[in-house]
Amino acid sequence: MAVYRAIEILLVEDNPGDVRLTQEALKENKIRNNLHVAKDGVEAMKFVRQINGFESAPRPDLILLDLNLPKKDGREVLAEIKTDEKLRSIPVVILTTSDAEDDVARSYDMHANCYVRKPIDLNRFIEVVKVIENFWLSIVELPRTENR
Repeated sequence: MAVYRAIEILLVEDNPGDVRLTQEALKENKIRNNLHVAKDGVEAMKFVRQINGFESAPRPDLILLDLNLPKKDGREVLAEIKTDEKLRSIPVVILTTSDAEDDVARSYDMHANCYVRKPIDLNRFIEVVKVIENFWLSIVELPRTENR
């Protein structure tokens, strides 16, 4: 039987309630994962670039990115990740409350892998996180890199 390593997920989210809900939803599924949280865009970029206190951070297999963040917003984070040759292969799922059509279009123009609106309803939010996890971590083949 094959032994699979845990999937590394970076959640970039400044709302503690949404962080907690995401943690709970990911705990309930059977897919092994390590969830790391960055509370703003600056911290997220330090994490993915493994600099300034994050030198031992694992390379994320998947990034769940909110757009409305302090210090550096999610649009800037997405642009930096997708224009960096070393980072662009990391799938980025936009997980945000924004329903602005401009945000949807711009996110895809900047090569987001998908755009998901956060439901306001608690149970629906948990369900959405589970669906994201199941799709990205059980169905999709993620790229292998030298850091894994």
